[in-house]
Amino acid sequence: MLDRDGPIPVYKQIAEVIRERITSGDIPPGEAMPSETELESEYGVARTTARRVARELREQGLVYTIQGEGTFVGKPETPRAPRKTPLYQQIANEIAERIRKGEFRPNRAIPSEKTLMEQYGVAKVTIRNSVAFLRDQGWVFTVRHRGTYVAQPEAWPDKAK
Repeated sequence: MLDRDGPIPVYKQIAEVIRERITSGDIPPGEAMPSETELESEYGVARTTARRVARELREQGLVYTIQGEGTFVGKPETPRAPRKTPLYQQIANEIAERIRKGEFRPNRAIPSEKTLMEQYGVAKVTIRNSVAFLRDQGWVFTVRHRGTYVAQPEAWPDKAK
């Protein structure tokens, strides 16, 4: 239980909980520590607080961060555990499913970066990677200074039609 009114900052309290999980082996070397989004949700904190947790653990030498991939237990040379589908790809797959179901129609814009960031609780770079993934697969196309639109069904990946 966090003491939000006490003298110890909340981020330090959360970092201590994560540190205990690391030292007990609950989060082994090479595993990802909880993401900023997971920390926000689990502890009811702001993104800046979640970032400070990771920074605190990095300063203690318990974790390292790889931009766009996450924060992992151990030193940078520690082999990482096999990762599930990357978050940006999970989001892209969800958006593709919404397109397939007709929620987003051809030649209509998908939600803005800001809307998707809020909806999925992720950083702008994650949404940009998701949209790039969708574009590479043929689900969407981008019109500069206008937005990203759903492609015609004939452009979608074969398994989607």
